[in-house]
Amino acid sequence: MPRARPKKTIFHRVLKWAGILLSLFVALSVLEVALLRVVDPRFTPMWVWQWISHMAGGEDVVPQMDWRPLEKMSPHIRRAVIAAEDQRFLSHNGFDVTEIRKAIREMTLGKGFRGASTISMQTARTVFLWPSRGMLRKGLEAYFTVLIEILWGKARILEIYLNTVDWGEGVMGVETASQRYYHVSASQLSREQAALLAAILPSPHRWSPTHPGPHTLWRQQRILRDMASMPLVVRRHGEANHK
Repeated sequence: MPRARPKKTIFHRVLKWAGILLSLFVALSVLEVALLRVVDPRFTPMWVWQWISHMAGGEDVVPQMDWRPLEKMSPHIRRAVIAAEDQRFLSHNGFDVTEIRKAIREMTLGKGFRGASTISMQTARTVFLWPSRGMLRKGLEAYFTVLIEILWGKARILEIYLNTVDWGEGVMGVETASQRYYHVSASQLSREQAALLAAILPSPHRWSPTHPGPHTLWRQQRILRDMASMPLVVRRHGEANHK
């Protein structure tokens, strides 16, 4: 009997430290998300990953990410991205149950796997997590999605998404993409340009908005058709303007 005590003590000690570390993680993550409600992120893990990849390949290239407030983005790009990526963006709480059910049903029927990530989930992944796959990252993605839905609100989520999303090699965010591909500011994007930018988001390193292939053009036309019924996300009265 006495021999069991050290094992029990070690177990309790491990359990205690696990609880402390978990509590510390929760506190720091909540603080980080709350801070980014009012402070604009200047880089993301994806930005760091691309920079390291360029450095490892001997390229002196720094991925570009120029911040643009939501109100200074073309209304066309705001509608186009929602039409392309997450048409129920304003009605769900971060997880689109309808799309998740469709994805599960198609996978069950052997039609392959398709993503059901919302704009909120993609934002959580881009801003807080590393660019890899796995159950741990999926769990953390869900956790951060809940946090940003609670602490940021839809306008801030869309603003950060549009400023940090990967839009091609060394191109982060809508302002950089607009300047790189069309030589205009994000505030001046036309409907057609916005729809093409949104069309390449599933695969921005393979598809081009300046030399679009048939599939990209088909996606552009579908997005243009859907944009008319998409909401224009604006900052609600009382929400801070982020500099």
